[in-house]
Amino acid sequence: MENTVKNTEILYREYNEVAPIGLLAMRGTEDLAKRINGYLTRWADRNGRPVHDYMIESECPRFSSGDAKGLIKNTVRGKDLFILIDVGNYSCTYKLFDRENYMSPDDHYADLKRIIQAASGKPHRINVIMPLLYGGRQHRRSYRESLDCAFMLQELRDMGVSNVITVDAHDPRVCNAIPLMGFDNVIPSYQVLKSMFAAFPDLVIDKDHFMVISPDEGALNRNMFYASVLGVEMGMFYKRRDYSTIVNGRNPIVAHEYLGTDVAGKTVFVADDIISSGESMLDIAQELKKRNAKRFFAYATYGIFTNGLEAFDKAYDEGKIDAVFSTNLTYRTPELLKRPWYKEVDVSKYIAYFIACLNHDTSVSNVIDPHEKIKALLREHKGL
Repeated sequence: MENTVKNTEILYREYNEVAPIGLLAMRGTEDLAKRINGYLTRWADRNGRPVHDYMIESECPRFSSGDAKGLIKNTVRGKDLFILIDVGNYSCTYKLFDRENYMSPDDHYADLKRIIQAASGKPHRINVIMPLLYGGRQHRRSYRESLDCAFMLQELRDMGVSNVITVDAHDPRVCNAIPLMGFDNVIPSYQVLKSMFAAFPDLVIDKDHFMVISPDEGALNRNMFYASVLGVEMGMFYKRRDYSTIVNGRNPIVAHEYLGTDVAGKTVFVADDIISSGESMLDIAQELKKRNAKRFFAYATYGIFTNGLEAFDKAYDEGKIDAVFSTNLTYRTPELLKRPWYKEVDVSKYIAYFIACLNHDTSVSNVIDPHEKIKALLREHKGL
C-alpha cells in the first residue's frame, strides 16, 4: 500500500493527464474492468482529483438474424478512451434464429470494431486493452496462410486506435506489423511470484531447492527471466514432433526430451503463455516427477483448458502437479475457480498502472519497476 501511494503521488504530481479517462468494458470483461476502475478512482481521490467512476456504458445488441450494432451510452468526447476486451471469453451468448449461439473470438473482435465506430472519432484518443491477442497463436506464415493478428493490428490502426496493450503475447514480434503505432506487451512476472509466495509461504528459493524449467524452446526467454531474478538454475524440454502429420492443426508431439541438471528433491516452476489442452504441461509434469522432482508448479498467463479439467484433477490426485497458476485476464469457468490445484494471479492493478501511466504520458518504469519490486518481494519472502 505504501509503495502504491508513493508511486501514484509521483505520477499525479509530476505528470499531466492527456485527457480525462474513459474505461469501456466489452462484454465478458465487466469484473476485470470493475477492479481496474476501483484502483483508478482510489488513486485519483487520494491525489486530490476525486472521480466517482470512469466507466463508459456500452452494448452491442443483435437482431434475431445475427446482425448487430455498437452503442455507447455515455459521452466520450475528449476522453482518453480505454476499451477492454477479452476475445477468448466463450461464456457470452446471443440469440441467432432463436438458438443460443456462443461468441467466438471473431464475434468479440467484430463488436470491438462496432464500438470504435460508435465512438465516431469523438474521443481524444482510443486505446485498446486486449490481453489475449486476437489471432495471436497464428504468429508466422509457412505456406499460403492468413495472418489474422497482424491484419487486426493494422485494421485497428486504420480505425484511429493509438495504442494496443496486450499481456504476454504469443509472439510479440507481431508488433512489426504496426511500427508507428503504440504497442505494449505486458509481462506480469511480479504478480506471478507474489501469488506463488502467498500460496506457498514455505518455498525455499535457492539453487539447492528451487529450479525453473522451460517447457520448450519457444518459452526460453520468459523462463530465463524467472531463473535470473530468482537466482536459480534453469533446464528445458525439447518437443520432438512428427512433422509428417497434422492433428487438430498442429504436428503431434512424439516425446519431451529434457536438457538440464538434476531436478531430484527440488521444487520445479514451469512458465508458459497458454495452457490450451494441457497435454504438454502434464507430460512435462510426469517426466519431472519420474526424475524425482519434489513439487511441480505450472504457470500460464492464459489457462483456457480446452479439453476440460479431468486430466488435471487426476494428475493432482496422483501427486504429479501441486499447483497451476494463471491470470484473471480471460474467462475462467466457475468449476476451475473451485479446483484446489488452481491459483489465480490478479493482474488488474498492473493494468490500472499502465492505464494511469499512458494517461499521464509517462513511462511505466518511472512508476513501477518489476525488477526492484521482485527484489523487494524476495527479501520479504526470505525474511531479510
